Amino acid sequence: MSTTLPNVEIIGGTRQRAGLFIKALLFFLIVFVAPVVLRVAIFLGEAPVANLTGSADMASTGYLPSADRDPAPRVVVMSAPLSGERGKFFTHTWIVLKAENAPSWERYEVLGYASRDFNGELNGVWLGSTPSLNRYAPDGRWYGRTPIILADVRGPAAAAMVPKLKHAIDTYEATLGHYRFWPGPNSNTFVAAVLRSVPELGVSLPPTAVGRDFKPGIYVGLTDSRTGIEASAWGVLGLKMGWVEGVEMNLFTFVAGLDLRAPALKVPGFGSVRLGVPAQAVASDRPLNDSSDRPLAAAN
Repeated sequence: MSTTLPNVEIIGGTRQRAGLFIKALLFFLIVFVAPVVLRVAIFLGEAPVANLTGSADMASTGYLPSADRDPAPRVVVMSAPLSGERGKFFTHTWIVLKAENAPSWERYEVLGYASRDFNGELNGVWLGSTPSLNRYAPDGRWYGRTPIILADVRGPAAAAMVPKLKHAIDTYEATLGHYRFWPGPNSNTFVAAVLRSVPELGVSLPPTAVGRDFKPGIYVGLTDSRTGIEASAWGVLGLKMGWVEGVEMNLFTFVAGLDLRAPALKVPGFGSVRLGVPAQAVASDRPLNDSSDRPLAAAN
């Protein structure tokens, strides 16, 4: 009798491991594969976005007044879909700031290859990971697409943030290295890295901002907002749990999870889908035509 017990234990352990594997596989298929397949199916049925061959609309949306009409210090984080078909899946982010009584706005972003000039004309130049200053209008459209506001803070809070942000911008390229679209460092890596210098802003970039999670090597520690913890491997695998970031699982930059502050599901291929509103990928609750002066740090 005793000689058969080890075999029973081995069989039981094998079945348990097989059961765990099946559960993990089902979780992967339901949470990551099924949404991406659905999004691809929708994409194939959508009308294609025409490629821009002439000038692109990069003009100001009018959200920000001229600097002389808005003397208060201010920090604004903006996001817009990428140009062309990529914009159905990915977003580009940038930071706009102004010190008190500054004569002009300062728009900072990393562009890699910037195919357009300030006026939207074809005039390409490789900029790599070097932060670009005012290549485009501070509140400009991105290839004809209107940006949304992820955060907008003014007054003393913004005044305290501006020098921290500028220092982070000045040291970014030396810290993160050469530009790479996937998994980073790219334009969203830049914004995420700079925002780490001001966790009090309480903003997290949307799941569609590929590259936001890139950190060289393996990282275990506080989230960017310092309201939770995360573990990440080069930004392609990771787990986050925090008040600002919510709960996120990152698998090859596809993000699944839950937004805690403004209830939403983070669905791979779709971005953030707000609960209680029409299902769509959104990254902010504040449209550009909201001209209120209230500070805002929208949930991701």
